[in-house]
Amino acid sequence: MHAATLPHANVGSLIRQWRQRRHLSQLDLACEADISTRHLSYVETGRSSPSREMLMHLAERLNVPLRERNQLLAAAGFAPIYRERPLSDPALAPARQAVELVLKGHEPYPALAVDRHWNMLAHNRTVPLLLASVDPDMLKPPVNVLRLSLHPRGLAKRIVNLAQWREHLFLRLKHQIDQSADPVLVELLHELQAIPFDASQSHGPAIDPAGLAVPLQFNTEMGVMSFISTTTVFGTPVDVTLSELALETFFPADDHTAELLRRLGDGQGTPGQR
Repeated sequence: MHAATLPHANVGSLIRQWRQRRHLSQLDLACEADISTRHLSYVETGRSSPSREMLMHLAERLNVPLRERNQLLAAAGFAPIYRERPLSDPALAPARQAVELVLKGHEPYPALAVDRHWNMLAHNRTVPLLLASVDPDMLKPPVNVLRLSLHPRGLAKRIVNLAQWREHLFLRLKHQIDQSADPVLVELLHELQAIPFDASQSHGPAIDPAGLAVPLQFNTEMGVMSFISTTTVFGTPVDVTLSELALETFFPADDHTAELLRRLGDGQGTPGQR
């Protein structure tokens, strides 16, 4: 076991920030964690130094992401306990194989894997076919899929319901920022919001809160394709990389799109822009 160093003065304020981000009072969190409000108050004000076990107990109740749990530990003077390895690391081979199995098994429908900043890590063979008309410079690694979706040299000009899809992506990104407090995502949101956008060129309806899902609709030489998407994450990960990896899988929203994808998978037709 690693020996602890002197606690950082800000560990209590970090806990308070996470509690406030989760919209919990001290009483709420104390009840959730089964500790006294006085103890929690002492921890937040620095009058009491939390043990590693107490820190992880509070982090679990606050649903703090693994990366930020390591930061809490470091702020309290403890060594991080969650490893962060690249997806190519041999230790993550079973997870990598699972990702590849899902991506390939989803064909002929498009599917891709992204990291916490929405950079594309892997994709199935359908994805490049749908990106055939995108500016090659937009496809140089690392490819950020949100930037690719909303940039004029990416998919933006092909998306029929761009206003609707743009609003949907912003809502997802804002929710992710609220959950993780990641400054890189904050910068990404500001960058995407600054991309010139002409709402008059988007023909999709406003987001319907009662709807099943927000569709992605874009033009191709084969016709308009319409998708709904799902997100899959690893259950109970203990590695930072796996905890931040997500699989974005797209399903045809209508029979026409399903038929076009089947033909595309069979090598018939091209999805280039109309």
